[in-house]
Amino acid sequence: MAKTHQLRASSLPTISFQLLNSLTLSCLTFYSPAFAANLLLFAPRQQTTALITNDAVVLGLLAAVLIFVIETSARTTGFWARFYHYIPSLLLCYFIPALFNSFGLISGEKSGLYPVATQYLLPACLVLLTLNIDLKTIRRLGPKALIMFITGVVSIMMGGPVAVWLMAHVAPEVVGGSGPDEVWRGLATIAGSWIGGAVNQAAMKEIFAPSDSLFSAMIAVDVILAYIWMAVLLYGANISQQLDARMKADSSAIDEVRKKIETYRESITRIPAFRDYIRLLAVAFIPTGIAHFLADAIVPWIDAHAPYLATFSLTSKLFWIVMITTTLGLLLSATRAKELEGAGASKMGTLFLYILIVIIGMRMNLFAVADHPGLLVVGGIWLLIHAVLMLLVARLIRAPFFFTAVGSQSLIGGPASAPVVASAFHPSLAPVGVLLAIFGYAVGTYGAYLTALMMKAVSGQ
Repeated sequence: MAKTHQLRASSLPTISFQLLNSLTLSCLTFYSPAFAANLLLFAPRQQTTALITNDAVVLGLLAAVLIFVIETSARTTGFWARFYHYIPSLLLCYFIPALFNSFGLISGEKSGLYPVATQYLLPACLVLLTLNIDLKTIRRLGPKALIMFITGVVSIMMGGPVAVWLMAHVAPEVVGGSGPDEVWRGLATIAGSWIGGAVNQAAMKEIFAPSDSLFSAMIAVDVILAYIWMAVLLYGANISQQLDARMKADSSAIDEVRKKIETYRESITRIPAFRDYIRLLAVAFIPTGIAHFLADAIVPWIDAHAPYLATFSLTSKLFWIVMITTTLGLLLSATRAKELEGAGASKMGTLFLYILIVIIGMRMNLFAVADHPGLLVVGGIWLLIHAVLMLLVARLIRAPFFFTAVGSQSLIGGPASAPVVASAFHPSLAPVGVLLAIFGYAVGTYGAYLTALMMKAVSGQ
């Protein structure tokens, strides 16, 4: 029988080198993150065909990453206890698959796992994490959460034009270009991503029509800076008590909400039966199916009868899936389905979330950082302005770091990662991230559109 998959002898050294690089850097990352980061500067940028192309094998590899991180992060003594005191476990769930992708062990771009995760696991996760939400309890968090969210929107809208204006005076060629290659057009898509999410980013691409090459560069800048920023926030979550003490922030409202949710969970917790697992799957995937069914009907209708609504991101299927599943989750939280929290609804939602995290992580190419240094500087200045304004307002109103982190990530990262940052403080707080991310969807297109016009004005185009 002829072999259908043969490796040329000349390709074996390349594949072996990729595998050796990936495994070596993964080990070095655990024992010396700083040294591993320095190695990235000398790593090859051209990625050949991935060593592992079978998605079943890739999924098994990602499962191995999850069990490794979860088991080592549970250690209370020794090296791993000290390691995770400084490095959040969630960050490794992103970073290790990113290393595999960057060194060619796997290909996140060609894998079919990402569509499955975003189309099925993300909406199911949103339903399960909002199932036990108590809006009355969350309202007790007070106005500071909303103030920090608004500050995040305003700081991103201000940061983009200021960054472009500064770069136009220092290195005008970085923010120049002509026609579809005008840099401000590409930066408009980052504004859409950072205020709302991928839905709003797609809307900005359609509105301002940057070239494909420019848009690809902006995707790289967006992903790289967003992941770096999330890493900063996850680290901040680990030291949030010290930060709150320095900022003289009052976190009692958050503690009260967390304790009330924990008390409720303890009162309904039970050993789940087989029927409970079936109920959890039904509660997770029936709303997901309904959301897909309605989105498949709504989007074509809008395209045919109200195409102008594309300006408001209403022609995106993912937008409707997220909105509908979140709404259904909130409605279910007012019914007896809420009692499924006692059988582990949020635990199953967290499981889906972790699977989503490692799959998102494998889409990241760490070596792309060096390919667009000028645009990275613009984005870095942009994020710095956002961070400074967020911290200034937080200090002014004495807001806990939780509000700063979740308010920021709900914008920069959207609904896929906002619950991740919120759950880094406590799993019961994940729904707060979901709700703020939905608000980001609502204002993303408006804010990004105005930001793009301001960036165009200051770029001199």
